[in-house]
Amino acid sequence: MDSNPKQPGKLGKIWRPIIEITFIIFLFYSNLLMGEFTRTNGAGKTLAFAVQDIFTVTNFVIAVICALLGYLVIEYLRRRF
Repeated sequence: MDSNPKQPGKLGKIWRPIIEITFIIFLFYSNLLMGEFTRTNGAGKTLAFAVQDIFTVTNFVIAVICALLGYLVIEYLRRRF
């Protein structure tokens, strides 16, 4: 096999953005979940209720847009510096 480990293959070029965007979305939802428990920590507040409250279409659209913008900014800075 004549593979060069210093040059990523096409699969690496696809997986890197997917992993980075998914990580940004994970951070967005974990931040929402922490905020859900600190904002209103009333009696009867369960994890299931909090998860149901934060996983909405609106939050998902915001998360994807922010993740794409974050990825583009990070890639710009990587190439710039």
